[in-house]
Amino acid sequence: MSSACGAKTMAKNRFEQVNEIQPDAITLVLKRDIDGATGSVVMPAASSGGRLSNDQVSAPLPAQDAFRGAIRLANDVKLAIVVCDPDGVWKPEWGDLYRALD
Repeated sequence: MSSACGAKTMAKNRFEQVNEIQPDAITLVLKRDIDGATGSVVMPAASSGGRLSNDQVSAPLPAQDAFRGAIRLANDVKLAIVVCDPDGVWKPEWGDLYRALD
C-alpha cells in the first residue's frame, strides 16, 4: 500500500469476531459494564499441547490492556486471536473485525 505522498502504509490487522470461546485460538472477550470497557484473555487447554488441563482465563483488565495481552500471548504460543465482543467495545485502531462466512 502507498499513501498519496508515496510512503508505504501498513495494512491493518484483521481479527475474526466469534460468538463464543474457541478451542483452537486465543479468545479476547470484551464487555462493557459499570466499570467501563473491560476484557479477558482465554487460553484454551485444547491448544496448549497438554501443558494445561483447563482453559486459563485472565482477570478482567481495561479493554486496551487485555487486547495488548492477547497479542503478546498469541505471539508467544503461536496461536491465532479471535474476538468475542457482544457489547461493541472493539476500537477500529486495533484492526478490522470480520465474521467468517460459513
